[in-house]
Amino acid sequence: MMVMKMAVVSIGLLLLLLGSTSEEPVLQPQVTSECRETDVILTCNPKQAPKPPVEDDAEEHPPLPQPRRKVQKTAPKAPRGGCWARVVTVSPGPLIRVEGQPVSIRCDVKDYGGPREQDFEWMMSRDTSGPRIKIISTFDAAYSHPSFSKRVASGDISVVRLDDNEVELKIAEVKALDAGLYWCQTPSTDSVISGNYEARVQLIVIPNTLKVSPQTPPPVILEGSDLTLSCNVTRELTQPTYLSVTWSVKRGATSEEILVFGPQGDVTVGPKFARRFADGGIRLVPGRNGLFELVISRVTSSDEGIYECNGTEWTHESGGRWIKIVESFKEMGTVAVTPTDGRDIITMERSGVVISNTSLGGGQGKRGDANLEKAGSGEYRLLVRGVSGEDGGSYACRVRAFIEKGKSAGGGGRWHMATEKTSSPLLVKVEQTRTGSESQTIGSLDGQGNLLPGSLYSDRLKSGVISLTRTQPNTFKLQFLHTQEVDMGLYTCSVSVWSVNNQGNLVKVSEQQSSPLTVRWAPKRPSLKVMAKHIREASVGGATFEMSCVVSPENLGDVGYSVLIQSQESPGSNVRTIMTLSPDSVLQHGGATDPNRRDNLVLTKSSAAEFRFRLSGVQLSDRGYYWCDITAWTKQQPGQAWTKVTSAESNKIRIDFQENVFSVNRVRARISHPPHLFDDMSFYEISCLLDDLAYEVRWFFTRLRGGETTTQVASIDRFGVVKKEVRNSSSDMSVERKDANAYVLSVHGTQDSDSGRVPLRHHPLVPVGINGRLDGRGGAVLVADLPHSPLRR
Repeated sequence: MMVMKMAVVSIGLLLLLLGSTSEEPVLQPQVTSECRETDVILTCNPKQAPKPPVEDDAEEHPPLPQPRRKVQKTAPKAPRGGCWARVVTVSPGPLIRVEGQPVSIRCDVKDYGGPREQDFEWMMSRDTSGPRIKIISTFDAAYSHPSFSKRVASGDISVVRLDDNEVELKIAEVKALDAGLYWCQTPSTDSVISGNYEARVQLIVIPNTLKVSPQTPPPVILEGSDLTLSCNVTRELTQPTYLSVTWSVKRGATSEEILVFGPQGDVTVGPKFARRFADGGIRLVPGRNGLFELVISRVTSSDEGIYECNGTEWTHESGGRWIKIVESFKEMGTVAVTPTDGRDIITMERSGVVISNTSLGGGQGKRGDANLEKAGSGEYRLLVRGVSGEDGGSYACRVRAFIEKGKSAGGGGRWHMATEKTSSPLLVKVEQTRTGSESQTIGSLDGQGNLLPGSLYSDRLKSGVISLTRTQPNTFKLQFLHTQEVDMGLYTCSVSVWSVNNQGNLVKVSEQQSSPLTVRWAPKRPSLKVMAKHIREASVGGATFEMSCVVSPENLGDVGYSVLIQSQESPGSNVRTIMTLSPDSVLQHGGATDPNRRDNLVLTKSSAAEFRFRLSGVQLSDRGYYWCDITAWTKQQPGQAWTKVTSAESNKIRIDFQENVFSVNRVRARISHPPHLFDDMSFYEISCLLDDLAYEVRWFFTRLRGGETTTQVASIDRFGVVKKEVRNSSSDMSVERKDANAYVLSVHGTQDSDSGRVPLRHHPLVPVGINGRLDGRGGAVLVADLPHSPLRR
């Protein structure tokens, strides 16, 4: 075979030889996609194509597939005087695809002879020196290699005919082992072997490392505010791939693209948002490390919807085509726009919880801080601090009345709104009054560099909160370490030049004042959120109750917290302060605390923003609602007094349990001698079996000869501490707890003075009637009403 350069020379010679013929041949050389490996044979004869020449090295090339005899439509005939050279081409490579994604490789054949519909065979090799593995064929169902037969049968690998001379190899989910070289081969149907019969392309498979991490936007935003949509799109760069990020909004079933950035760094805007983008209402803010932000300014109610972020990875193939190889859709969140007209400022619910809407949205930093409180019976007061021009307008009060339906003896009724009424609107105008007073001097430096503070800024300059320095001979610097809202305004710098006169005095020669510099910022209102939760719940008397209060600060710097533990028996009743903790961690008991029970109360700071309250040995009088009232404090400078910033109350935790009903299951007495009689120095014991509650058990004795006076002889409290009373007798007594619910009183060395009445009858087990109550300490006092049975000597 001749190489391409030799073919060009042969063309010129052939044209010279045929120049005198009446029919001028038309030569159409074809260039294959793999010129390095495929030779091109050009044959040209205006009348009859001769048989192809046989080269000496023909046996060195693998035999081409033999023509198939097939009755089909024939291919178009060659133009008069034309020449044929079959050309097989595939998609330009290399092809970079992502693991798990679909892959399509096209193959077509041109300038061929024989039937119009051509057949195709696909093979692959995992490296350049490896063997070719048969994948799939358009005419041979048993063509596939065993390693591909299952995937072909399942449809994971298929071949789709696009035209008579064009097919597409499809892989539904490409795998890492599919990477390699792919050949498309066409069996010959030509009468003359000419051109190339196969083409090759490389497939590169990379892992799926595309990650899309959007930040959740605010669920509610005020009309006119700015909405920032942040999305982080990254991937591990192993091949030359490119990224794009798309923001879209979904309303109902339709989704609209807002803006697309990439993959070439270009910006494409959706048709409905093009005008706003051109006007600056929508802007793109690329960040670092894959962070992209889309800012929508001055949102309206039409901007409501579900926002989505789409990250896409692309590859740039030969021919300038951009191919999408993988993409990931992530829902950012739903955004609702609250109209500024007729908006709810603040709401107090039935439970007394106040919900403020003044902190919503970016534009609310210019509005005043609203607070709603109950001033009296049926009277509520709205207080707005730090008003501005945006707080002007019509204010109205809306009241809703609720009734409880379906309430049973145990509670659990549902609340239904019965009526609603809105007051007449009250017009509020906010005017800004400007005084004609002169500007205030912050400080000055004289010619010797001495600092002369202004009267209003003297303390702040002395404490170092404000500093005025000379950094260079012609440069002076004013610095604020802790700014306040009163520091906003217009700042100017006045410089004067002085000289020494003949008498040696300083005389001002000239003075120049700089242009005013406006210093203003959007103040962020500090706020607190306090959440209370159960740690230990008291369900019976004598148990321990513990709760935790977690503080979530917003727009607060280095602050200290004071905590008030408050309670009330029922909603609407008087509020009692149990304990307090100052920002300096000084603990105090409230006026509602019983002095005898202060050891049962504990309030600690368990972490920087968590406080825990514990109440041991709860009683019936402790039932009610408990919550935390936390205030944030700050110091302008170390050593100064605390200044209150803001405060908030937590949700309420309830202590609720029923009074225990005590009972003695049975009382059993066993005497070491026959009933009613015992000797000196004998022994007897009385056993009490109780239920599974914690009790304080006491034993009493009434003398047989000494009146009806009953005295206590021994006791054991709920902690197992035994106490024996002083007795005028030589006998001894012991108390023993047999198990969790059994108590035993034993009398050792009985004497005549031990004769008396004891709670026992002639039979060992007798039913008894028991009354139960709670004493002042929350313990159980058991009183057994037993028939008296005298014990005699």
